[in-house]
Amino acid sequence: MALSKSWRTRYLFYASLILIIPFLLSVLDLHRDGISDGPKRKIPKKSDHLILGPAAGQGLPNRLQCKGLKAVNMDDASRSRGAISGSDAVSFVTVFTVYNGSVRSEPTSLVTVGNVSYSKEERSLAILHTFVDFIQVSMPKSSVIILTDPASHFSVKRNSASLLPIEGDYSRGRLMLQRIKSYIVFLHSRLEQLQKAKSVSHYVFTDSDVAVVDDLGHIFQKYPQFHLALTFRNNKEQPLNSGFIAVRGTPDGILKAKIFLQEVLDVYVSKYMKASRMLGDQLALASVVKAHLPFVAKKFGKPEAFSSEVNGVSVLFLPCAVYNWTPPEGAGQFHGMPLDVQVVHFKGSRKRLMLESWNFYNTTSKLPDMLCLVLKSGRTKYDF
Repeated sequence: MALSKSWRTRYLFYASLILIIPFLLSVLDLHRDGISDGPKRKIPKKSDHLILGPAAGQGLPNRLQCKGLKAVNMDDASRSRGAISGSDAVSFVTVFTVYNGSVRSEPTSLVTVGNVSYSKEERSLAILHTFVDFIQVSMPKSSVIILTDPASHFSVKRNSASLLPIEGDYSRGRLMLQRIKSYIVFLHSRLEQLQKAKSVSHYVFTDSDVAVVDDLGHIFQKYPQFHLALTFRNNKEQPLNSGFIAVRGTPDGILKAKIFLQEVLDVYVSKYMKASRMLGDQLALASVVKAHLPFVAKKFGKPEAFSSEVNGVSVLFLPCAVYNWTPPEGAGQFHGMPLDVQVVHFKGSRKRLMLESWNFYNTTSKLPDMLCLVLKSGRTKYDF
């Protein structure tokens, strides 16, 4: 009787196995087919020309209104170019380098904008030249100082621009870290020279892929107390953008800005070296500010300028929407372009748009119309 029961148990087990195996095989086949033949994620192809769409923000108050590529509620006369009073000047400071091996490019890697084809290095230099060109239009009395690797050989064919070699590690993986180090070295040298200077020169540290479209001298007049100015946005993880830092050119302003940036550098090195290639500087900026101003996040939610003291440094916070506005692919695209926009930041793949915008300006000589081109550029990833 026990033997019969054991045989029946084995019989039921094998019978069940025979029934289950085909089902398992069909599931495995379906899973394998789903992996091999299912819909694959398509990587968006970058465009090699501008694609214009509707201008965001139409009908909203205090936003640029466009009819085609004509600005209908903004003109050159309403902008404040040349508004710096007295003897104070503003100099722009940026970090730029070229890398060995990028001098010559294969024909397939050339990019054409307008009637000009660029290799990889030539593209970077064209962006740098355009950066200077926009400053010469909006702030013709300003100079541009380019901090660079002494081993980097290139020239800038603009009278208002000069190169200042500073020793350091400018490799791609350390460039953002080196940028802060170069800023600190630059401020230290200016502090030493300030005793001999007969006039004050304020400084605006920016990325080289920005277009200054209005006179920024008013910042130092309208807000006379700050030592250093940063731009903020409503972003929980990265509320501060390092692509725009203004420094008052007084001895106290330069010293306090140097102290602030040294603290940012220390936090960068101790906490964010794994993000050193891209975001480490912005994460370190946010960490320093939040450590001293724990409730500042609430103010980042409103695009209004405000001032606070950060470890003895008077910091002016300016909204990115005006002083660091990013074209349609990024922040601000759904609300359009503020009428009082001062700086346009062509981050990432928007660099083609920067060159296209400058070419368009050269045909019209109207910055407001050029801003319509930028606004209507659509959420397109271009080929830079």
